Amino acid sequence: MTMPLPDDHPLAPPPHEQSWVRVAQDLAAGFATKTDEYDRTAELPVENLRALHASGLDQATLPREFGGQSLSYRTVGAVLRVLSAADPSTACVWLMHIGAAEGLVQHSTPDVARYYADELIAGRRFANALSEPTGGNQFLTPQQVAEPVDGGYRLTGAKRFVSGCEIADHFLINALVDGEPTLFGLEPDHTVTFQPQDTLGLRATRSHLITLDHTVLRTDRRCPPAEHPKPNHIAGGLAYLSLGIADTALNTLIDYARTRTLPTTGNPLAAEQHLQFEVADAVLRLEAAALTAHHTAWLADQNSPQFLPSAVRAKPTANRAARDIAQLCLQVGGGSGFVSTSPIQRIFRDAQTGWLMAHSVEFCLNHIGTTTLLPPPPASSD
Repeated sequence: MTMPLPDDHPLAPPPHEQSWVRVAQDLAAGFATKTDEYDRTAELPVENLRALHASGLDQATLPREFGGQSLSYRTVGAVLRVLSAADPSTACVWLMHIGAAEGLVQHSTPDVARYYADELIAGRRFANALSEPTGGNQFLTPQQVAEPVDGGYRLTGAKRFVSGCEIADHFLINALVDGEPTLFGLEPDHTVTFQPQDTLGLRATRSHLITLDHTVLRTDRRCPPAEHPKPNHIAGGLAYLSLGIADTALNTLIDYARTRTLPTTGNPLAAEQHLQFEVADAVLRLEAAALTAHHTAWLADQNSPQFLPSAVRAKPTANRAARDIAQLCLQVGGGSGFVSTSPIQRIFRDAQTGWLMAHSVEFCLNHIGTTTLLPPPPASSD
């Protein structure tokens, strides 16, 4: 078990928002009973998503001027960790949902921003559609070109790993327009189709490839360039998805270690010193990863320019913790953890996904290593 942050800790959710974490905890208890079934069937957890909306959490994430509560990044992170520990697929779809909605509200003109905020409040679904099949980690730098047509721009191409795409009423999507990366809001029509991709982990996200066939991106849904970019919940929230998975992996490991006995001694596996050392190391790494994520969320709440550099550190730190603890959990579970009826095999598969999500761990490490070792480029004279 890891040490929780005290409620009055500066990195914890603000006191007036901690009730939202309790809302998430109450919902998560029910979500956890269906997680393995959703994974087995690869079915979207629509009931969970509706429950989250009905609780008011969706609306609370919106800025106050659009009817929300400007919920802090610290609170959203804490909520995500709770949800991910119960059902990581639900947490992932919800993160992409509020992240896409937030992006459209944040980057649209005031009237269009109000429209998207009202749609979120009304229960409409949003999805994030930025990654291209050949784009790798460069999801903010699209390669697909949208050509001008009457009323907007025509885009033919594809976006991959779009979580919850089948129930989305709105997509946050991007394309090259006049050589510049440009964001749009897109309401899917007959030109938008889905190609199923049965993923290894987080199967209930149904993160399919979407194909765009002469799809019109409307001019009035085009997002103007942001004068003052702000943090986004997706960048800050990905680490918390892995933290929740790591929490469940650690708790499952503890349960197995306490109840499994060694035939040679009759003692529980938890009494083995070598395992105690490994678990202690896992706890320390998980706590370090959590503090990095909490610090990143705090920076986001301050609208600090250090938010993105910190997020690049928080994500791989949490991804590694989840993957390593899930691996240790599988070792402790032994052969019984490797069968399809065991939750351990699902936890192990889910733990791999954060590593691959853009920005991947390798991309983050390359960025951190480059900026650490190499001198910064000379300032432009323009």
